[in-house]
Amino acid sequence: MTTYKEIFGKYVKNYSSDPSSDAEGQVWYNTTSGTFKSVLSSAAWSSAAPMITAKYALDPGNIGSGQSDALGAGGYSSSPLGFVNNTQEYNGSGWSSGGNLNVATGYVSGGGPGTAAWGAGGQAPSVSPATNVTQKYDGSSWTTSGNLNTGRTTAAGTGLQTAGLIFGGYNGTAIIGSTEEFNGSTWANNPTGLNTSRRQLGAAGTQTAALAFGGDLPGISTAVEQYNGSTWTSLTSLPTGQRSAGSGGTQTSAIYFGGAPIPTNGTRTQIYDGTSWTTSANMGSGRYELGGAAANNQSAVAFGGYNASAKSNTEEYNFSSSIITAAAWASGGNMNTGRNGLGGAGTQTASVAFGGGTSPGVDSVATEEYDGATWATVNSMNTGRKLTGVGLLQTAALGFGSYSGPNTFSSATESYDGTTWTNKNPINTTSYFPGGFGTNTSALKFGGGTPYITTTESWNGTSWTGVTGLNTAGAYMMGAGVSNTDGIGFGGYTRTTATEQWNGSSWTTVASMNIARNGGSGSGTSGSALVAGGSPGSIVSSEVYNGSIWFTGANITSPRGTLAGARASATSSVIFGGSGTPRSTATEEFNSETTAANVKTITTS
Repeated sequence: MTTYKEIFGKYVKNYSSDPSSDAEGQVWYNTTSGTFKSVLSSAAWSSAAPMITAKYALDPGNIGSGQSDALGAGGYSSSPLGFVNNTQEYNGSGWSSGGNLNVATGYVSGGGPGTAAWGAGGQAPSVSPATNVTQKYDGSSWTTSGNLNTGRTTAAGTGLQTAGLIFGGYNGTAIIGSTEEFNGSTWANNPTGLNTSRRQLGAAGTQTAALAFGGDLPGISTAVEQYNGSTWTSLTSLPTGQRSAGSGGTQTSAIYFGGAPIPTNGTRTQIYDGTSWTTSANMGSGRYELGGAAANNQSAVAFGGYNASAKSNTEEYNFSSSIITAAAWASGGNMNTGRNGLGGAGTQTASVAFGGGTSPGVDSVATEEYDGATWATVNSMNTGRKLTGVGLLQTAALGFGSYSGPNTFSSATESYDGTTWTNKNPINTTSYFPGGFGTNTSALKFGGGTPYITTTESWNGTSWTGVTGLNTAGAYMMGAGVSNTDGIGFGGYTRTTATEQWNGSSWTTVASMNIARNGGSGSGTSGSALVAGGSPGSIVSSEVYNGSIWFTGANITSPRGTLAGARASATSSVIFGGSGTPRSTATEEFNSETTAANVKTITTS
């Protein structure tokens, strides 16, 4: 009899607890549960960071190289209402702002990686009913190139910027099947078009090895055709027709997801292995006219789309031996005293909240400590006020400014040692809600209002010293940093999305945030920062900074402004308090994406 060792190359191992990872198909015996287990592959969609703004009428796929490289270019938005020219770039973790299209357009068809993409055709408000414009992207800006021979919208595109392919669509009067090839400068008609003319279809592959599937005839199509660089050949049809769906992959490894009508096709996923189509795991959120990108039938990203309204949802598809848990905010224990304009310091499992306002004109001296589950009221501050708080530890916090009572600025500085608050030397320039980062022995205070100032002061544990000011004045700024020599200040009232980095002697303007906000909660370092919530209004989004760019993070569940949070980490943060009537007591904890082995118990039947 052939043994397991001879088949797999390994012996069956004994473990008291399941290993965090192992090879797919490897079998082990769990001595605690008394069962045999293994790691198996399975298909699943998981939530990811939402788009910056919701939109639909997007390219169905192939602009971008896959799950960690996708572009949401143009489309139709509800805010602002109409076709837009903005480009959003996905890096596998979140969305950031890219260069604007030269022409605001929806239903663009294209291909190529994010740093060398192309988009052609579509629908633009200035061109009725279909445009022939082609635009090329270099990773930062779009330039116009050779026009299509036939203007079209809701077509399919695939291939590289120097070897692109577009087919099908609607030319304003009829659904067409014509095919054009792009060499990076000009388009050439191929005399052989699709066997079945259609629009709103899916695509995969390259200029010389493409796949066309599904679409609208009118009526939902199940047709599948492959292209060899000169002619289209009909293949076995889709089990279920789809249109206005996301797509991508190669001629022999393709994926098709979402689509109309809702709900029949809204979450549907079908994959192709070069021979046949099979149904795979459903998406979590049904929508159509969405965008997508996929390298093959085992990895894809879906974003935006429409279902009663424009959507910003992003989902990732994986067929793997891992289970992915998306980054997310989860509710924690409520504070004892609701307040806004408060200070915060510490870590997710050991944080401290202090000061703030419990209602208009009523300031608080309350201090509370959080252990990761519940809040406990401890010794109060000496001066009740709305203020700025910094500190990386629960036992080493600093609170300074901002104002006590209506329109009365405060210069008070207090240091917390985990038991009591001690008055320290005051700040030199009082202002309304300055920004800050650092510790109770090495901190930086910057900006504030009114009037809005650029003033910056450095704290050495004993006194404040004036240093080089910000490039742009503002109040309600947010910050992230570990000391008075290293950190970033971002956003703020009048500053919108501006970000500046401090090196101990001067400020340098760096990448802007994607969403204008003030009075949010900032945490982390100059190379790994997180901002959540804020104003105007009550912002639900968060953003992550990786030292180079800002991109979207998971939405918080209780949107609010003038909140606070633990300052130490961007990957395991906590936020608390904030605006509202009554003032918020809500606490939310952030945890980054995790990956674990897909462990299954082996049973007999």
